[in-house]
Amino acid sequence: MEEHACFDDFSIRVTYRLMRSKNQEHDCMGLAGEKLDQPVELAKLLETGLHAKPFETALVSLDRQWTWQELDQASTRLATEYLAMGLVPGDRVASLLPNDGVLLIHYLACFKAGLTATPLNYRYQAAEIDHALQVSEASLLIAHAERDQVISDSQMVGRLALGCLRYQGTYNESCPLEQLLRRESDCPALPPPSSAAAAFIFFTSGSTGKPKGVTHTHETFGWILASTMAGLTLSPDDTFLPATSASHIAASSFSFAGLAAGARVAIARSFGGDEILPLLRTTRPSLLCMLPAPLFGLVRDHNAVRDDFQSIRRCIAGGDKICLELEREFIELTGLAIEEVYGMTETGLSSINPTHGNRIGSIGQLAPGYEASIRNDIGEEVPVDQEGQLWIRFPGNTTGYWNLPDETAEMIVDNWLDTGDLVSADSENYLWFRGRKKQIIVHDGSNICPQEVEDSLLEHHAVAAAGVIGIHDLIHGETVRAYLTLQPEVFPPTAAELIEFSRKRVGYKAPEEIVILPAMPLNVNGKVDRAALQTLAHATVNRHVEYSEPASTY
Repeated sequence: MEEHACFDDFSIRVTYRLMRSKNQEHDCMGLAGEKLDQPVELAKLLETGLHAKPFETALVSLDRQWTWQELDQASTRLATEYLAMGLVPGDRVASLLPNDGVLLIHYLACFKAGLTATPLNYRYQAAEIDHALQVSEASLLIAHAERDQVISDSQMVGRLALGCLRYQGTYNESCPLEQLLRRESDCPALPPPSSAAAAFIFFTSGSTGKPKGVTHTHETFGWILASTMAGLTLSPDDTFLPATSASHIAASSFSFAGLAAGARVAIARSFGGDEILPLLRTTRPSLLCMLPAPLFGLVRDHNAVRDDFQSIRRCIAGGDKICLELEREFIELTGLAIEEVYGMTETGLSSINPTHGNRIGSIGQLAPGYEASIRNDIGEEVPVDQEGQLWIRFPGNTTGYWNLPDETAEMIVDNWLDTGDLVSADSENYLWFRGRKKQIIVHDGSNICPQEVEDSLLEHHAVAAAGVIGIHDLIHGETVRAYLTLQPEVFPPTAAELIEFSRKRVGYKAPEEIVILPAMPLNVNGKVDRAALQTLAHATVNRHVEYSEPASTY
């Protein structure tokens, strides 16, 4: 929330300060950043690089690269082909694609055609794909051929109006998406989409139920890009490597903010040292973004040396808390400090640690354009250094959950968005993350809904009750632990069998640990008491004590 920096590349002086307003009840003592001038126009976000350096590289991976002109032409051609297939502005186009330049080209094509890009987590299993397709009412799915089996298991893909376009089949077969990208066709001028039209639907897990579709319009996502450009001081001289999945808002917004600024963007297929180190050595990025777990792995990769990081001016990390051990080892290896950031699918990148004045352990200061209010349980703003619930107001906040008006109304009140996170702010307006009010598990930067995992386990005939919680983990943030009670007179399944049973239903969200209890703790409403399970977990941590029968742990 508070940075004093001169962003020379944009001729903007950005300062953060405490602001008072007589007009808004919750503005008193609220935190705010300087206002931004205007959002980025998504359909034209390539213009800076396209006009200044059309034949220079705009997007690069380990196996290919695209110039600004190639990126513009490919996305315009694909937008035209999408409309020729019968799609109309406003239609949702789902994608099940790995990190690849083609994924970003697909997004750009959707921007230009007025279609709503609906990215699916590449690790989704059939049931999760079906849920997202049903909620979004997608007309078309773009899917990589290596996910053919899960696509064939889907019940919804065959019902889509335009079916499924495959990408990169085996044995060099020609798949429909490649054909569209190669096809020579006239590209008439496309009408500009409405700023209120949905640009993205991102699926994200909350504290209850199945993933919800977070909607961002052309305007809200454009504001996110404008704030990211200013907050990270992006310029045409930069090369940005956002080494996270572009199916989520972080890497997609970072990639497009970089391109909108005229910067070169590098895209990683995976996020281990075998992919990231060659990219660091060949593209020499000036900005690097990673999740804490893969960043820890990169730091501890014996092939990594200080020279690999010499081009980097900012290394940012978020999605989960960064432990002091990672900070220490990263500084030892690179000479750089990690700049911890905070954001949500609903809000974009909301806070950034300033390059000069990075405060280790803090999630930084508000990004440009954001306002924050830290409130207690009765809605009153709390004083400095006191913990409260974080509310955010920003023109780039989500317009709501797709087709879920009640959940949207609960989250957004008078244009303020309830993050569900607990923070405090110090006297210099640095934010400090204190925990989550909502019972979301964050594993390797992915939100996991406990109820969704519990429901998958309850489908097993031997399981009577299930309670799922997150257990603190130094590397991964939290691991998923399931506490179960079993049906009487049923032969008990092994932990491996239960985990695999869950994995077939919820994929990467499945528990990594199973604990069998004689009885499940319940709250006054008769529901599983996850707080009691957390107390049980804390009581046994680091004691090296096995659960005695009849409880057992695997």
